[in-house]
Amino acid sequence: MNQFSSAPRGSRKSVLASATLLALTALIFTVPGNLHGDDGNGNANGKNKQYSYGANHHSNRAYSIGLWGDLPYSAEQAAVLPNLIADMNSQDLAFTAHDGDLRQGSGSPNCADNSIYTNAAGYFASLSAPAIFTPGDNDWTDCDRQSLGGQGRNSLQELDKERAFFFNTPFTMGQTRFLQEVQATPLCKGFASANGNSGPDSDVTKTQTATYTDVPCVENRRWIVGRVVYATINIQGSCNNLCDDYPDPVEYAARNAAGIQWMKDTFATAVAQNCVAVMFITQADPGFDDTDVTRAPTRNANTLVEDDAQKLTDGFHDFLTALRAEVITFGKPVAYVHGDSHYFRVDKPLLDSTGKRITNFTRVETFGDHQPTLGDVNWLKVNVDPSSREVFSYQPQIVNRDPVLKP
Repeated sequence: MNQFSSAPRGSRKSVLASATLLALTALIFTVPGNLHGDDGNGNANGKNKQYSYGANHHSNRAYSIGLWGDLPYSAEQAAVLPNLIADMNSQDLAFTAHDGDLRQGSGSPNCADNSIYTNAAGYFASLSAPAIFTPGDNDWTDCDRQSLGGQGRNSLQELDKERAFFFNTPFTMGQTRFLQEVQATPLCKGFASANGNSGPDSDVTKTQTATYTDVPCVENRRWIVGRVVYATINIQGSCNNLCDDYPDPVEYAARNAAGIQWMKDTFATAVAQNCVAVMFITQADPGFDDTDVTRAPTRNANTLVEDDAQKLTDGFHDFLTALRAEVITFGKPVAYVHGDSHYFRVDKPLLDSTGKRITNFTRVETFGDHQPTLGDVNWLKVNVDPSSREVFSYQPQIVNRDPVLKP
């Protein structure tokens, strides 16, 4: 029996029942039962308060969450990352979420070094609150760059490895864990065989994968805390795997369609459960307009069509147009969290097709990168008040400062 379960699209009333079934069929953890898992009602057990996780929880109690990502990119950053984790552990957080990229795009550690995953697992395990993660392009799509030589890896094989390592149960990570809804339908692609397109004389415009398997998109997760529905979606930089070396349009098409469906189902869940807000957590900065040429794809803000040099390999347009339609229809606060372009900001860049700003949409980009400096090894605290008008408010948490910038 598949240990994952996904609620029907038409109704979310079966989510709690599915969650209870999942709790019985999930893999057994080698940790005390009272520390991990849930109490059978979707509530996490552990060091922090018992927040309500899962469907049919309608508490208006305010709480806070922690967001971080694109870390660590260097040995210097890794050395001070425990300061960030200790700071998050010092605060009462409902959960934490890392929005991808466990390493820099090139250099050490390289994709052949499994310490990328074991180190990250250590970071997540040291967090008191439930720890959530969504993959980043540096972790898999960029692992096939020809410049990596013998240290390069087939990108889809790396994604398979990441899925098996971080997403092999329907629970979060962290010292406190709770059950999540998983996109268990086999809509994504996994690696089956290579095509021999590798080495210094290979064609970097073609994929390295010959045949695929159909696999669940287990990295796509959903959960509810206090009338807010959250979801992770695997959306990547590097044109969402359509550009850079060895692009893979087959893999992209499957994962993109699955992501769009997961996003639509998340809004359906929010409506069915009478939620007051939605938050998505992804990796890629898809670009929303023509103002951010140094950090993201540029696109016409009205049509959302990419208009820069890589417009023929736009891996975000279909998702963005579908997202915009859902945001407008939902009409309540929607936060879109991402990393990727390494510039902390909270803004409202999304316009409708006539050029009017969609005010219920907020883009949130977390701290990260700018190696080897330490000023971005910080995190974002989001205060969530389901009874307030905007629901989300944001407090940057500056833990690490570069020596030259210290007052």
